[in-house]
Amino acid sequence: MAKKPVNWWLWTKMLVGGAAVCVGGPAFTMWLTPTDEELFQKYNPELQKRSLERRYERQKEFDDFVVKLKEQSKSDKPIWIVQAEEAERAKHAKVLESLKLAEEVKAQKEAIRREAGLPPSQSN
Repeated sequence: MAKKPVNWWLWTKMLVGGAAVCVGGPAFTMWLTPTDEELFQKYNPELQKRSLERRYERQKEFDDFVVKLKEQSKSDKPIWIVQAEEAERAKHAKVLESLKLAEEVKAQKEAIRREAGLPPSQSN
């Protein structure tokens, strides 16, 4: 049985076609994708103004997030566990802060009652 000859023309077409798809596809996508500046120019003026006003705030939030993420990644635990613990601590701190605020409001009410000459409230 004789060996079939290699079809070099077929292999050439396949390599050229593959290169066109592998290189041309991403290049075409990059060419079609608008830049951030082009997208910003398409906003209506009100959205542009609002976006510019909030830009510093969003950058600050992102920087804080990255700093916190770097701190959390230094732990030996998986990051999602560290984030859950951090969220739990923040929730606990928020509850304590609200309790403290409630006590301050209660003390202010009692002070106002005393100034007005009313008897102290009986609710505890």
